[in-house]
Amino acid sequence: MAKINMKTPLVEIDGDEMTRVLWGIIKEKLLLPFIDLKTEYYDLGLKNRDDTNDEVTVKSAEAIKKYGVGVKCATITANAARQKEYDLKYLLPSPNATIRAILDGTVFRKPISVKRIQPSVSTWKKPIVIGRHAYGDVYKAAEMEINEPGKVELVYTKLDGTERRMIVADFKGSGIVQGMHNLDESIKSFARACFLYAIADKIPLWFATKDTISKTYDGRFKDIFNEIYETEFKDKCKSAGIEYFYTLIDDAVARVVKSEGGFLWACKNYDGDVQSDMIASAAGSLAMMTSVLVSPTGVFEYEAAHGTVQQHYYRWQKGEKTSTNPAALIFAWSGALLKRAELDNLPELANFSKKLENAVLSTIEDGIMTGDLAKLADPPPVKILNSWEFIDVIAERLK
Repeated sequence: MAKINMKTPLVEIDGDEMTRVLWGIIKEKLLLPFIDLKTEYYDLGLKNRDDTNDEVTVKSAEAIKKYGVGVKCATITANAARQKEYDLKYLLPSPNATIRAILDGTVFRKPISVKRIQPSVSTWKKPIVIGRHAYGDVYKAAEMEINEPGKVELVYTKLDGTERRMIVADFKGSGIVQGMHNLDESIKSFARACFLYAIADKIPLWFATKDTISKTYDGRFKDIFNEIYETEFKDKCKSAGIEYFYTLIDDAVARVVKSEGGFLWACKNYDGDVQSDMIASAAGSLAMMTSVLVSPTGVFEYEAAHGTVQQHYYRWQKGEKTSTNPAALIFAWSGALLKRAELDNLPELANFSKKLENAVLSTIEDGIMTGDLAKLADPPPVKILNSWEFIDVIAERLK
């Protein structure tokens, strides 16, 4: 069988633990037999990031800028336990946060819908898409431990040397303090990306912050979104027949669980991090959630929304065949290949990407699935397979 040709490489970003193991199997069984796969490879495994002083992460982001499309495996964000486990020189920053900052992108996360797996929220009839701001806030915060009484101030020093000061807290004893920031241009890029996504998919756009408490910080987000809507997208939203809706984050959460779904929920960085996991879990499984980072310059990075599946990796190291769900990893590849096909005008590659997704969905619809979905399936599964068996079934359907 002749393989499908590619013109331009994808930026392939390898990762950690169980997802790294599945990454290789997906390429071997589902991609290489069918595609003359062209990629520029970057190893973002935790040890290689440490060995390169994280330069490999920056290079991978610059490569995505160059080629326009990247596909990324899940990676570890190190903590003290991971530093000891992997014998790291220092605690590395989140590679996702580094890439997001370089690309100035917005993350859009959407559940993979399968009729056999019904959401745990009974009112949800359509997928809820999370649009997560990808810069700043706690992910770029400065933090400090306070060990004795003293005063903490927020100080802004202008280029001419003049200062503005504000007391953060007057500590009577030990504690902690954090300072975070964001940028107007980044918030504007976030707003534009969300409006463009909503208009393209013809779905309403919700945005929520806590501006009643954070009147300056969250208030700035609210004001910029409203400005972008009024000056750039009001008429476009009307033409597309969609609504822009703002509310407080606590009100949004209450509305979401009573809604029918079918909208884009734009969230600040941390809110989006938390709520995307909630949406994914309630929709079925964290392994059934797509994620794409969209830059305002028109570049795209596709990945799974879940982590590296640490406990399954430890079991795999002992020789076990785990039932880890590879669906979101497969959809990361199919999404990246489809975007590459669109940009390079390759209808055969686009057709393959859609067939790959259909092979995954039809396998699950026929009651053949991994263990995470088995407890949720209605009707119950016909077969529960380990990851290797599940991928083999998909490969046979593709053939």
